[in-house]
Amino acid sequence: MNSENEIQLSGPFSVFDSSGRTWEIKAIRIFDESYGIIDVYADLALSMEDEPLYEDALVIGQLLSRLRFLGYTGPDFGHGDLGLQDDKLIVLEAPEQFGSFAAGKGWKNLAEEYPDDEEQDPSSSAAADSVSRTLFSALMRRLQAK
Repeated sequence: MNSENEIQLSGPFSVFDSSGRTWEIKAIRIFDESYGIIDVYADLALSMEDEPLYEDALVIGQLLSRLRFLGYTGPDFGHGDLGLQDDKLIVLEAPEQFGSFAAGKGWKNLAEEYPDDEEQDPSSSAAADSVSRTLFSALMRRLQAK
């Protein structure tokens, strides 16, 4: 990740896993721009090696507790895409409600720049449909005349 595109949500803190081992988290961060779904990155000081901490409910719970301490009030979330997990990185996929918390930290939702087709002015859509029907009818008349 490029540090110019990151928003650090938390500095260092410790968590413990379900076996009682303590892990140092260097930071929790997000990218400053995304399309709706936000991946949250927890950087570990040491390698997980063969311990998939992203599957440990106790670790995930402590990461969420940290985010709640920082002001997040939405629902719980779990690990992100398994392909994103790394030996020193836990990736969590945040729910849609996380977006308002992230926006308060400087995150920009790129999806808001491109309105859905459903949100467009219905009169412009109706006008376009009318023009399309007229052109289609004219084309059909020309084909039938031949």
